[in-house]
Amino acid sequence: MNTQTLILAILNFDDATGYEIKKQSSEGAFSFFVDISFGSIYPTLSRLEAEGYVTSRSESQSGKPDKKIYAITDAGRAEFIKMLDVVPQRDKFKSEFLLTGMCADLCSQKTIEQAINKQIADTQDILDMIIDRGQSCDHAATQWVTSFGLHVKQATLEYLKNNRESLIALAGDQQVVKDAAE
Repeated sequence: MNTQTLILAILNFDDATGYEIKKQSSEGAFSFFVDISFGSIYPTLSRLEAEGYVTSRSESQSGKPDKKIYAITDAGRAEFIKMLDVVPQRDKFKSEFLLTGMCADLCSQKTIEQAINKQIADTQDILDMIIDRGQSCDHAATQWVTSFGLHVKQATLEYLKNNRESLIALAGDQQVVKDAAE
């Protein structure tokens, strides 16, 4: 999946400005799929408009420059559906926390405790965000995805809380870690 696919997905649900697309892709309902930057959004929107997949209109704002709002066209929706008709690649999962956990024996207990506490808090934040967004949605497929996300994050949170002390116990002796740092 690429920037073009994600932009068409966002516009498939509602018209949006480039800023709103970025916000949806980094903090909103679409933040779990693909990372995109402002540097890739606007050139992609220009290309999509030139290809007839999106249209734009200007909307005036009091005391500010006009904002450009993009909408998907029928051709854009058809192209988006074609893009979806491909089996997705394997999900990519990367975690700095898990690298720290894997090397717990080289870290102090304090470091491991702080890392797992942060991971628990971050997971809870994501879980809260999923719950908030899921309550306001009546789109059946989005509800299914929301439910999947809830189950994954709830299982993660449960595992972290239930196994917190065992990871802390794996931390290296604080004096050995201190000596290694010197």
